[in-house]
Amino acid sequence: MGHYRLRRRYRVKSGQAYNKIAGSSLVAVMRRDAEKAADYARRHNVGKWYSDAELLMDDPEVNAVSIATPPSSHLDYAKRAIAKGLNVYVEKPVTRTAAEAEAMAEAVRESGAKLTVAHYRRALPMFLHIKGLLENNIIGDVRTVQIRMWQNREPKVPTYPGTNWRLDPEVSGGGYFHDLAPHQLDLMLYFFGEPEHYNGYSLNQANTSPADDHVAGLIVFKNKVVVNGSWSFNVAESETADTCEIIGTKGKITFPFFGAFVTQKTETGEETINFTHPMHIQQPMIEKIVAFFKDEGPNPCTIDEAVVLMKIIDSFTGK
Repeated sequence: MGHYRLRRRYRVKSGQAYNKIAGSSLVAVMRRDAEKAADYARRHNVGKWYSDAELLMDDPEVNAVSIATPPSSHLDYAKRAIAKGLNVYVEKPVTRTAAEAEAMAEAVRESGAKLTVAHYRRALPMFLHIKGLLENNIIGDVRTVQIRMWQNREPKVPTYPGTNWRLDPEVSGGGYFHDLAPHQLDLMLYFFGEPEHYNGYSLNQANTSPADDHVAGLIVFKNKVVVNGSWSFNVAESETADTCEIIGTKGKITFPFFGAFVTQKTETGEETINFTHPMHIQQPMIEKIVAFFKDEGPNPCTIDEAVVLMKIIDSFTGK
């Protein structure tokens, strides 16, 4: 099996991780701005750069691509890559809407290509630890989950300030909710399985952009776990929050989605474990997708799972 070569734009987050995994190497990058593409390639010792995605996908050394563009172009790039016989790793949110995600899933089914969605928190030690606590019934039977993501107008959690396309629903699908909630809601699916019911609402309270800045939602899973989520992106700086509480019959697990600690409180006491995320935070997930692309492991996050996630997001935002 030949090496799988993928291209990505992100520098510390994942770009150089491709060169640190056996069977993978970063051979080309692409940006529509040729000067920036060349600069990235030069600074990170990438052998090739392109300003045209078609040329990158036609490069004989490329046999897989990573799509890290804004969501409005994910479906188009994925379908073009699949048509060329390339495997695909696509950023979250996988598309702007569930309908677009279903179109991507159909393209995968018709072609037999391999596609993984970049819900990379599934592979991080911190969230694997939480999954282990749940599987070992440390807090008993889970009854409710409470998610709070309350941020100031310019969120401090990773949203790449200055990239205003995230506040243009035509490009991003929504606003900061569409940027951050996919990580959170995908972990709920990863932890609790198949949902039975979901609904919610969204509104634009501050009218500082075209995107809604307040979202609330409910998910009831088939195993009777109930998840309530609240996302607000225009609260006082003193009231910002990034918390998840998983409450069971014998205690609770508390953690931030964009932090690095987990607290478990049970009948026998309370313990907090601190984690250090990898320098290239997507590296554990990339290891799994390289194995999947080489037929050496399962798909760590399928497009069908992402379709379910996008249906939940659409139900919360009224699409």
